[in-house]
Amino acid sequence: MDLFSLKPLLFLLSVLGCCVGQGILPPGPLDAILGRNVTFPTLLTNPVYDFIVWNFNNGEDQVNVATLSQSGLRVAKPYEGRVAVNKTNGGLMLSSVKLEDSGDYSISILSNDRETETEDLKLRVLKPVSDVVITSNLPEAIEYNSTVVLNCSAKGSFLKFSWTNGTTAIVADGNRLTLKSDDASSTLTITGVLRTDLVGPIVCTAANNLQSYSSAPFNLTVYYGPDAVSISPTNVPPFIRSDSDYNLSCSAVSSSPPATLIWYHSQQKMEGIGAVLTLKAIKDLGLGMQVENYTCTATNAKTLRVISSPTVSFAVMDPISGAVISGPSTTLIAGNSTANLSCQAAVGSVSKRVWLKQDKPLTASARLVFSNDSSSLVINPVQKEDFGEYKCELENAVSRDKALYKLLVNFGPEEAKVTGKNKVEVNQPVTFSCSAESVPPANFTWRFNGTVTDVKTPQYVINLAAAANSGIYTCEAYNNVTGKTTTGTITLSVYDKGTMPPDGLSDGAIAGIAIAILVAVGVALALTLYCRQKVPVESPY
Repeated sequence: MDLFSLKPLLFLLSVLGCCVGQGILPPGPLDAILGRNVTFPTLLTNPVYDFIVWNFNNGEDQVNVATLSQSGLRVAKPYEGRVAVNKTNGGLMLSSVKLEDSGDYSISILSNDRETETEDLKLRVLKPVSDVVITSNLPEAIEYNSTVVLNCSAKGSFLKFSWTNGTTAIVADGNRLTLKSDDASSTLTITGVLRTDLVGPIVCTAANNLQSYSSAPFNLTVYYGPDAVSISPTNVPPFIRSDSDYNLSCSAVSSSPPATLIWYHSQQKMEGIGAVLTLKAIKDLGLGMQVENYTCTATNAKTLRVISSPTVSFAVMDPISGAVISGPSTTLIAGNSTANLSCQAAVGSVSKRVWLKQDKPLTASARLVFSNDSSSLVINPVQKEDFGEYKCELENAVSRDKALYKLLVNFGPEEAKVTGKNKVEVNQPVTFSCSAESVPPANFTWRFNGTVTDVKTPQYVINLAAAANSGIYTCEAYNNVTGKTTTGTITLSVYDKGTMPPDGLSDGAIAGIAIAILVAVGVALALTLYCRQKVPVESPY
């Protein structure tokens, strides 16, 4: 009897006389990819059976798929060429699955004792995961201001979605980051987007139990900043040398796109200046002559944020150069003239001046008067001690300089002094020297016993002294600027050989001795006369 002619009976038996099998099939559902092969595994090993029947229920009808008996396998016509049954464990192999293959599959095992064990397993035919694409509601975003909505769509069945930023999973926080997914798409919403939220790349992965597919890396530009603006160097001196290469650099921290940097002078925009503010630019704009404020602003063209740097204050100052002391153009005579000295610089403002003479500081006195800014010094009247080198030291905030001036004061001559021997023996040489402090140096004239000689030098020389050379020698010192003349004298005594008093007695001592002798002689004569008057003399007559 043909088994397949009993098909209605077998189905009836399975309904009326079967029992539910325990441990025939693993838990379901069983998933398969559309167009691929699938095997319905069993938990059986070498089962004893008369028939193993696989049926399919699509929710409306139950149809036979295949029946395995000891005599062979019979496959229902709709499944011919697509089905095989494993004789060892009864597993069903279905190839090139279709969407309509989805449903409940049952296995019925009819044994020799005519008992039937049946168990079901659900098959889900899944569409392949594909076309995972991320789209954004915005082409670009502004940090803090924009709400970014990223949508991930995909094809496939029973999909689950996940998001990653680089290698880090994106997890919804329920506040700023929210995720909403269904079987076909997932939406990531970022409120008040931050620059770090989409550094990426952002990847969306769609997956089911059998397949996983990721989107192409997605990047969305988030514009941000600037966060801060700084000027370097940070410690700007109040005064900067105009001849230095000092520059100020402005930089914006964390800005995308890079910020536009603009310099301001006392809140006025400085045109044509980039990130670096040079001294040349300041001078070309006619600025820097006094201490004023400078700031730098950074503007982001996308975020429209404008940040200002801390204010720096400074002035550009020329270093002092060309310092000079100007003095009187007329001749100065001690005691009669006034000297005006002025200390000025050709370039640079001067904040301080110090006057020195012979490297010693000068202080104001009755004769020395300084102007309020010490730029001039008046000496009235000048004295001989004012003669010498004067120094003016000039100073400002960025430099120092000095100037020298030699002040010529004419004076004298002071008292003329004559030195030399005042006694010699005949035929000995004699030299007299005359000196007198004088500016300019004095002119000398010698007189002998009041008569002008031809000697016009500071020395008067007698090669061989003679008795006729004894007398008074006078030196006259004359200053042709001051018109003053002073004199000095010396007396020369020329002795015959062997008659010159000892060198130990001075002229005064010799004169004293001579006077003493004369006094003694006078006293002796007086006593003699006195005695003769007291003794009677008998007249001869």
